[in-house]
Amino acid sequence: MRRAEGKAKNRTTTRLWAEKGTRPRAVKQQQFEYAYLFGSVCPARGIGEAMIVPWVNKEIMTEHLKQISANTEKGRHAVIIMDGASWHTNDIAEPFSHVSIIKLPPYSPELNPIEQVWSWLRQHCLANQSFTDYDDIVEKVCKAWSLL
Repeated sequence: MRRAEGKAKNRTTTRLWAEKGTRPRAVKQQQFEYAYLFGSVCPARGIGEAMIVPWVNKEIMTEHLKQISANTEKGRHAVIIMDGASWHTNDIAEPFSHVSIIKLPPYSPELNPIEQVWSWLRQHCLANQSFTDYDDIVEKVCKAWSLL
């Protein structure tokens, strides 16, 4: 399994079509709320786990690892790839016998395969949208995750 988290924010814009001679217009959010998507995927088996939370900390990260552990088949081992975020500490995987952590070097998101998932979600599902509130963000992020 590979895992990381992404911040679902309402500022992603992409290219769009416009009639020749007209100015392209995209929806632009003026107020900001955030939702964090903790997600893990196993590309070989085509499965994943996710949880959406309003903030991040070590306890929430541990809950996500608990979710991964509970859904890892007996006899399999989950390998979690993490960046250097403050809540990504080496000790969080200790309670789980079949979960290991690989820490990436600082400032190297391009090495984390899950970043491709976040990029795809932003570009294909969450770009050029306006969100009314936190619940709307959660709803749209859940819908986007289900498309994977």
